[in-house]
Amino acid sequence: MSYVMAVPEIIAAAAAAEDEVSAAIATVLSSHGQGYQVLSARALEFHTRLAQALSAGAGAYSGAEASSAGLLAAVNEPLAALTGRPLIGNGANGTPGLGTDGAPGGWLIGNGGAGGSGAAGSAGGADGAAGLIGAGGAGGAGGSSTSAGGAGDVGGAGGLFGGGGLGGAGGAGGDAGLLFGSGGAGGAGGDAGLLFGSGGAGGAGGDAGLFGNGGVGGVGGVGAGDGGAGGRAGLVIGNGGAGGDGGESFGFGAGVGGAGGNGGNGVLIGNGGNAGTGGTGLSTGSTGAGGISGLLLGLDGFNAPASTSALHNLQQQALGVINEPTQALTGRPLIGNGTPGAAGSGTDGTPGGWLLGDGGAGGAAGLLGTGGTGGAGARLAGGAGGTGGAGGAGGWLLGDGGGGRGGGGGGTAGGGGASGGTGRTGGAGGLLSAGGAGGVGGAGFNDGGDGGAGGSGGPLGGLVGAGGGAGGNGGAGFGGTPGNGGAGGDAGLLGGPGGTGGAGGYNTSGPGGNGGSGGNAGTLFGSGGGGGNGGSGYSGIGGAGGTGGSAGLVFSDAGAGGFGGFGSTAGGTGGTGGNAVLLGGGGAGGAGGISFTGAGGQGGAGGTGGQLSGNGGSGGTGGEGDYVGGADSGGAGGAGGNAGLTGDGGNGGNGGTPGSPGGGGTGGALIGRDGLDGSP
Repeated sequence: MSYVMAVPEIIAAAAAAEDEVSAAIATVLSSHGQGYQVLSARALEFHTRLAQALSAGAGAYSGAEASSAGLLAAVNEPLAALTGRPLIGNGANGTPGLGTDGAPGGWLIGNGGAGGSGAAGSAGGADGAAGLIGAGGAGGAGGSSTSAGGAGDVGGAGGLFGGGGLGGAGGAGGDAGLLFGSGGAGGAGGDAGLLFGSGGAGGAGGDAGLFGNGGVGGVGGVGAGDGGAGGRAGLVIGNGGAGGDGGESFGFGAGVGGAGGNGGNGVLIGNGGNAGTGGTGLSTGSTGAGGISGLLLGLDGFNAPASTSALHNLQQQALGVINEPTQALTGRPLIGNGTPGAAGSGTDGTPGGWLLGDGGAGGAAGLLGTGGTGGAGARLAGGAGGTGGAGGAGGWLLGDGGGGRGGGGGGTAGGGGASGGTGRTGGAGGLLSAGGAGGVGGAGFNDGGDGGAGGSGGPLGGLVGAGGGAGGNGGAGFGGTPGNGGAGGDAGLLGGPGGTGGAGGYNTSGPGGNGGSGGNAGTLFGSGGGGGNGGSGYSGIGGAGGTGGSAGLVFSDAGAGGFGGFGSTAGGTGGTGGNAVLLGGGGAGGAGGISFTGAGGQGGAGGTGGQLSGNGGSGGTGGEGDYVGGADSGGAGGAGGNAGLTGDGGNGGNGGTPGSPGGGGTGGALIGRDGLDGSP
């Protein structure tokens, strides 16, 4: 009984013990939970403070960046408005497919923008030039077309120091259309920096269609840039394009010159392209491989590799026998390319075959063919640079003139220095073709060489939009006088645009070089070429802008004057706009150059309108004076051009702060309003 009665007591005691354990566990868990809550609150507080600190840092960074950007914009905007380029900053790239030029980089620091690829049949856009420190942009590729492919534009010159000294690569020439037309020429590689860097590679020549020649490869930039490969010949008839010559090796770290480009191959009937020769230096660069001739008819290009085909070798021997009498009597073969002059020798290239053949470097073409590019002037370690070779004339019927080559750079010689060589004139175009570009003047440790004039366009080149070649830029001077820009080539007899004048060279110890005048348009129609911009004078007056070229007789506008160059003591004068003839507008005057410590340059006067009808050109804006201190006056605005019988006078240019404004031009004698005076 007692046993049975004890059971409920035991159960009750066990239940009480269980409640105590549960309470203890609950207490422990509650204590841990409170600890976790404290830690969570502290973590949240830490997170909040960290977020606040990061936000404050970001705000401070944004404020500093905005302040810096605002300060930079305040410096850049006036300079960009006056000169077209900022003090610091990269240039914008040209628009692909439109062939627009890349914008130049900042005057002090900045990379040039790449040129846009060309529209159908049009040249690619030019690169933007680099600043004092920066890399030149790549020239735009030429556009493909149903006729002739557009030429790739030249790559940009590098800056002065370090990695910025790398020149931009030349743009590739555009491929021609399916039927007729030659491939576009590859752009020349940009030159390296004046102290350090490598030259850019020349662009490859474009391929031809069924009938036409392959494009010539671009020349390698100074600084041992490699030459571009020549384009493939037409599938039925045509010569392979010649490979571009390698760039010279010059300056600090000079060594082996750039390698020459390979010549393009013929296909069915036509010669293989000549190999590009190696650039000069402490040792000459390697010569490229010549192109192989067409399957049915043609000779291999200069320095072509030995063939393993017995049939091909028999064909070459047979053509050699056929060419011997013509070669002996006239000094040139019937079929075959001329040979280039040896690198560094200054000798001319030989002419191409009478019937089918491209000229050697600097040599004239035959009936169908492209003139050879002039040879580069020598760069001497202790003497004056040599004069570049002239471009060869284009084929009598079809073929562009060859480009003139740049003069060599003058070397140091004890305490003094030598002068750069002169760039040579571009070759004249064939009947339906454009003139070649003038060569660039060589830089010198004394005087810089003048740029070469652009070649004249073919007599009927205006029918296909071909005109005069661009003038070459003047070379820089480092102790003497810089080179002046070469004049743009005149268009042909019928019509076509005049070539753009070359820019004047800059100078580290005196005035800048003057820009070259723009080429005149064709007799009947066509626009005048723009004048070249004046070079910068970092210890003197800026160079004057070149005068714009005259327009054709009817429905044509004259070229604009070039901008005056920057000058430390005074800005350069803007170039005068070109004049119209009968029906057309006068060219605008170029803006005067700015000066950091002196007076701004005067704006150029606008050109006169056509004698029968046409508006006068606007006067150029005066340059800003004493950009740093604000003491000296700005340049006067240019006068507006007068109209002819009917038309409005051009507006006068605004004066640079606080320069005097230019007066408006007189309106037409019968109908027209006077131009407005500029603002001070």
